[in-house]
Amino acid sequence: MEMDPYKIILRPVISEKAIEQIERLNKLVFIVDRRATKKQIKEAVEKLFNVKVVKVNTLITPEGEKKAYVTLSPEYSASDIATRLGIF
Repeated sequence: MEMDPYKIILRPVISEKAIEQIERLNKLVFIVDRRATKKQIKEAVEKLFNVKVVKVNTLITPEGEKKAYVTLSPEYSASDIATRLGIF
C-alpha cells in the first residue's frame, strides 16, 4: 500500500537526546504513523529530504506513538536537514 510521505512522517522529535543523535550519529528522529513500515519510513524520508537512508529503527513510545531513528548515509548531514526543519 502506497502512503503519502507527508502522512508517514508526522513531525521531527526535538529533545536533547534527538539533537545528540543528529550531531554524533548522523541520525534524525521522527514521530511517524503507527502503521508505517520501516521500508515506507525510509522511502518517505528519502523522498521528502532528498537524502540516502542507511537504516531505520523504530519503537513505540509509552504514549503509544511510533518513533523512528533514521540513519543517513555518510555523504548527507543530519544537521543540515535539522536546520532545514528548524530544529537548530
